[in-house]
Amino acid sequence: MEFRQRAALRRRLTVAGLAAGLGVLLAGCAPAANTVADTALQPGFWLGLWHGFICPITFLVSLFNDHVGVYEVHNNGHWYDFGFVFGILLAASVFHGPQYARRRPSRRGD
Repeated sequence: MEFRQRAALRRRLTVAGLAAGLGVLLAGCAPAANTVADTALQPGFWLGLWHGFICPITFLVSLFNDHVGVYEVHNNGHWYDFGFVFGILLAASVFHGPQYARRRPSRRGD
């Protein structure tokens, strides 16, 4: 193999390994129902915000693991729902928004 080909392969493997490691790290934060929790300590706004923020990763993990839930069923009501939806919107703006903030070069060469 040529040096450039080996370097490109090494870069691809490094990026794939880092992406897999990040996925495993984020999967460890996935929400699930806590059967031993006291009913007075039900998730509220802040936990809903966190669950909404990690929802894309949690959804992917829940496809392969039946013990992972995307949404905490035993919550305190509307404040958890509000935090969950706000967390999803926050995650979408953080991970999707910067792509459209860059100026794209025009085809006309302006």
